[in-house]
This record gives sequence, structure tokens and C-alpha cells, in this order.
Amino acid sequence: MKIEPVATERLLLHPLTVAEGERIAARELLPGERWGEGYPGVGDLASVGAFLRRCAGDGDPGPYRTYQMRLREDGLVVGGIGFHGPPGPDGAVTVGYGVVPGERGKGYASEALAAVIGIARAAGAAVLRGDADPANLPSHRVMERAGMRRAGEDGGLVRYLVELGR
Repeated sequence: MKIEPVATERLLLHPLTVAEGERIAARELLPGERWGEGYPGVGDLASVGAFLRRCAGDGDPGPYRTYQMRLREDGLVVGGIGFHGPPGPDGAVTVGYGVVPGERGKGYASEALAAVIGIARAAGAAVLRGDADPANLPSHRVMERAGMRRAGEDGGLVRYLVELGR
């Protein structure tokens, strides 16, 4: 399934293909491709690995996939954002994201998360969830800026959600 990139003010959310995911997992940079220092990080590799396993087991996940955060101005990959899978029986999806250390604090994660909320809404999800370590206050602010509300704590994590409607 061909999924189109999603443009925001400063980012292009590039939907990964299996071939791209395999290259990222192997840390193989193509000529002309630019990755921010620290990409792929541990979280990126975990997300890409989960994406590849889902593709192998269930086929193409459509819009509920992993996306690279690329700067629109020069294509530099500054992080990743993606769904942990398709909606569950309750219509809820979970998202995770990360930005390379040198690009944090510039609002890229909030901008990407707002776009991913739009992707989930357009694809028919009812709720989008995210979580963060209690001490990771920047991540809490990312989710709040994107319109998510704190939904409690569970399992040592602070849970956030936004209802998308159907």
C-alpha cells in the first residue's frame, strides 16, 4: 500500500517501507541521505523492528506505520514517530516518538505528533494514546501541546490520550 508523506510547517513525515526499515535496522545510509547525529536511536530501532515484524506477520499496516521526521528544508532525519499497531477492538491506537538529541527542544515532536493525530483521525481511529516516564517532562509537554490530556499513571508511566471521534 502506498502511503503519501505528510507535510507539516517544518517537517515531512516520511512513511517507511519495509526496504527502508531494513536499511535503518542495518544502519545503512544511502548516498545523499542525511541522518541527524544519533539517528537511529534505541527507540527508533525498536520502532522499526516492531514495524518490520508487523509487516512480516500481518502485511502492510497502511497508515498505522512508522514515519521518519525529516526537515522539509534539507531532508535531515531528526527522529521518528509511529504507531505501535492498528487500532484495537476499542478503536484506540498508541503512538511513540523520539527526536535526536541535537534537535530536541525545537518543537519537532509536537509538530509531528499533531500530524499523526490527524493521520489516526482520518484513518478512523477513535482514540490515540501515548505514555512517558514520570520524569520525562519534555515528553509530557509534547503530548499536551498536541492536544492530548493526562489520563493517569499506570505501570510506572504517565498515560495521555486524545479522543478522535468517529
